[in-house]
Amino acid sequence: MLDNKILDKINYPEDLRSFDKSDLQQITDELREFVIDTVSFTGGHLGAGLGVIELTIAIHYIFNTPEDNLIWDVGHQAYPHKILTGRKDRIRTLRKGDGLSGFTKRCESEYDDFGAGHSSTSISAGLGMAVADKLDQKDNKTIAVIGDGAMSAGQAYEAMNNAGAMKSKNLIVVLNDNDMSIAPPVGALSAHLSRIISSKQYRNMREFGKKLSNKMPDAIKVAAKRSEEYARGMLTGGTLFEELDFYYVGPIDGHNLNHLLPVLENLRDMEQSSPILLHVVTQKGKGYKPAEDAIDKMHGVGKFDVITGAQVKAKSNAPSYTAIFSESIIQEAAKDDKIVTITAAMPDGTGLKKFKELYPDRFFDVGIAEQHAVTFAAGMACKGYKPFVAIYSTFLQRAYDQIVHDVAIQNLPVRFAIDRAGLVGADGQTHAGSFDISYLGALPNFILMAAADEAELKHMVATQVAIDNMPSALRYPRGEGVGVEIPEIGQALEIGKGRILKSGDKIALLSYGTRLKETLMAAENLEALGLSTTVADARFAKPLDQDLIKELVLNHQILITIEEGSVGGFGSFVLNYLMEDDLLNTNCQIKNMVLPDIFIDHNDPAKQYKSAKLDADNIVKMVNDILAKQSLVEAV
Repeated sequence: MLDNKILDKINYPEDLRSFDKSDLQQITDELREFVIDTVSFTGGHLGAGLGVIELTIAIHYIFNTPEDNLIWDVGHQAYPHKILTGRKDRIRTLRKGDGLSGFTKRCESEYDDFGAGHSSTSISAGLGMAVADKLDQKDNKTIAVIGDGAMSAGQAYEAMNNAGAMKSKNLIVVLNDNDMSIAPPVGALSAHLSRIISSKQYRNMREFGKKLSNKMPDAIKVAAKRSEEYARGMLTGGTLFEELDFYYVGPIDGHNLNHLLPVLENLRDMEQSSPILLHVVTQKGKGYKPAEDAIDKMHGVGKFDVITGAQVKAKSNAPSYTAIFSESIIQEAAKDDKIVTITAAMPDGTGLKKFKELYPDRFFDVGIAEQHAVTFAAGMACKGYKPFVAIYSTFLQRAYDQIVHDVAIQNLPVRFAIDRAGLVGADGQTHAGSFDISYLGALPNFILMAAADEAELKHMVATQVAIDNMPSALRYPRGEGVGVEIPEIGQALEIGKGRILKSGDKIALLSYGTRLKETLMAAENLEALGLSTTVADARFAKPLDQDLIKELVLNHQILITIEEGSVGGFGSFVLNYLMEDDLLNTNCQIKNMVLPDIFIDHNDPAKQYKSAKLDADNIVKMVNDILAKQSLVEAV
């Protein structure tokens, strides 16, 4: 049982502010221990949250949240924030069905000013809030906390450029430098300088100097301005941010409350004519040795033992789809030195870490810059290379214009390996791969594939290698495969051809992707009811296997398509073909089973698919409902 003598008395930031500054270190220690204990039970993001314990406490202590806006970029570092903002008693429901989200979520709390599961949006959103507050004649502050990794995305600089040009004086950007080590050594001198340049005395002196220089000739005025900026840049760094018209303060130790509190207090009270950037240096996993020692600082974890840090692994005999992709692309790269891989800051998540170790010159991590990743791949394809762009479905959405303009229009053979296709369990709405079938299927010059199992994934990687005249995309889900035997060597499939796994003469079930296992289970249940059932695996959404679809429609009473994607995807492509070929007027009734037209909350994946009505029971129910309606019509 944790002994949280002070934390137990804190439910909201106003409770935190009732304590003396001398109590904050104990609150910090208690909060860190509480976060570790919580995540050991729930799983989730650990290292990032431990790295911002002091910063979270300091911001809520100094600023008047929720009147002052606080935005956490990505949101996976917001667990300490959730504990301090009225959700402590529910924190063990984190990432569970009907529980707290693993990210910030506006409908969850008034303290979550902006929801985010994708990075690099905080400064843009913060600027929008700061400008809106100004139009409403409010004098509150907006604080956007962004990690240095998120600063690799162009949107962050677009927002900073705009904020600087607009002179948005109530915007404070906190750069949490916790990985890239872009700062010089941080210590007492740096903290002292930061306190000085954020102090009222220094700012008054600076304003006096400005007024004095304005009375001088232009050449002297420009020289004085440059000299002041140069001197400050030499002492503290931050020249880039100054060039974007941000008032730079830092770097300071993000784990030292004696450094953080006075600087934040100065920034809160500052009458500044431009936005501010506070540079803090922190350590992921701070205060928990297993996290500090881990290569990834225990960024995302399952349940774990608090004493050892050992994670509880679910037992499975089947490898993950990500692992199969990794093994397959390595095998293909050994035979073809033109194969290169590209990812956007996700070498571990996309399974490319081992590829990097074996072929470091053919692996490229471009940072959180999906747009750049796609056009970079297009450039390599122009020179005869075979780029595989491995990106989660949900993150690939951010590069849609580049897919259209730089890849599809030019018909370049860029190969997209789309991980996390379909629902993703605890990560919820922001990470679900719901839309790639629809948004890629709308494009000319594209081949779309979906693996039904591990063996199919291996064959489809080989298929992509062989496609050298147009772009292609292969989608596969998060998690383990279904346990089929995996071939030693992948074989290229015939483009646009599906397969029949089971033949019947009354019901036809046409699956696209890994719902095939549930489809086969549904077929067994239908056979038990005396309904002869065909099961087919489409393999390709584009081009469609028109011969297969025509055969299913003409020889069955019911055709149901099943996919792990939104409306407008594979099922819609099938209906469009049937309409164009005048096959909708047959005696076959056709239904599409897709993800519902809602954003599905985090939960166990099996429960998510059940609620989405994409499991075996609901496939059987769909067939029975159709038959019941047909019987009613015949009776009339």
